Amino acid sequence: MVPMQILIFLFTLYFFVIGFCGMWRRKETKIKTPKKTFALVVAAHNEHAVIGQLVQNLQGLNYPKNMYDIYVIADNCSDDTAQIAEKAGALVHVRTHPTKKSKGYALDWMFARLFKMDKQYDAICVFDADNLVHPQFLMEMNNRLCKGDKVIQGYMDAKNPYDTWVSGTFAIAFWVICYISHLAKSNIGLSACLGGTGMCFDAEILKKHGWQATCLTEDMEFTMKCMAEGIKTSWAHDAIIYDEKPLTFRQSWNQRRRWAQGQFDVGNRFIPKMLKAGWKHKDIRMWDECIYLMQPHFLMISTFFIIISYIQLAFPPFYTNIYNFMPSQLMTAIMLGQYILPMIILIKIRAKWKSWLYMLLYPVFIYSWIPIIFLGFIHRNEHEWSHTKHTRAMSMNDIVGNVKNTKSIEK
Repeated sequence: MVPMQILIFLFTLYFFVIGFCGMWRRKETKIKTPKKTFALVVAAHNEHAVIGQLVQNLQGLNYPKNMYDIYVIADNCSDDTAQIAEKAGALVHVRTHPTKKSKGYALDWMFARLFKMDKQYDAICVFDADNLVHPQFLMEMNNRLCKGDKVIQGYMDAKNPYDTWVSGTFAIAFWVICYISHLAKSNIGLSACLGGTGMCFDAEILKKHGWQATCLTEDMEFTMKCMAEGIKTSWAHDAIIYDEKPLTFRQSWNQRRRWAQGQFDVGNRFIPKMLKAGWKHKDIRMWDECIYLMQPHFLMISTFFIIISYIQLAFPPFYTNIYNFMPSQLMTAIMLGQYILPMIILIKIRAKWKSWLYMLLYPVFIYSWIPIIFLGFIHRNEHEWSHTKHTRAMSMNDIVGNVKNTKSIEK
């Protein structure tokens, strides 16, 4: 039990130190002159309910209209997604494939088409069809690109944080991750991780290294692929996208199970590679990404430790002191920290009162990860894509006053 305690202690200490680094932001002088051209790419599979609102939203971004174009991939659609997107003003590319149906394959196909066009772009941004995008998004990405960043992740906010307790707790989890992981690592020079949407890539990076990220978590796969080449993922805290969160626990369960399967898949392929690359280049960013990939393994070890602890307490003849290394007070502090940091972040973002009510159910969301992670491990070699149905059609006018970030919307 002692080696297990040491491992849990070191992992937990590392995550808490990183997390507290996200409680502040570095001051930045921003470049406000539009210089970069963009291709905005949306991968859509049967998204007729939401695709029109996104295309209209993208057309209204605060950026010169002649410096960006909107492309929609109608990927294996059986509805009128393509027609709606085209009517809204997007350049639609219809893709059909009998087996390669995931978002990763769709992006790989679209990037290849973009690079063969006469018109070329400085950068490519990727969104999900259910998103809405902050008017300043491209200005923020232009700022980061002009400062030399090559792979950039924007702030992943929630479009519907008050619809149900599931979408509410999901939103809290994303707000927490944006601060204690992405912003925190950005503050201390580590690499963030791509989140699947709100991503921006320097076109030359994609041309040189290719996409070829086609697993269930293509965003994480490409993050690790870039980091293995020494290219970190930068964080753009003010480049905000609003993502639709699942409305039901079943939707949340299926989506997170897919993520868990994908993370184990990526971990199996990249943990050894990142360890070797980190040693070879003496680059702590590579080791940090390796630790990031090991999070589900850490959760499994922690769960096993807790189960053994209760077994020992239940059978006194076999009981031994499990706190030889890690005092019980430290375990209590760790448990409290899981709730203190989210509450600090809710204060920082001035969340509405409903989010504070959802905090009562936040433990349900957090601890439901335990069976999901074990299922993800069991099914880690399965690669069948499961599509999350999106139905929450909203406009930016609906967002204003509905989510917490109204100040940044209005500026």
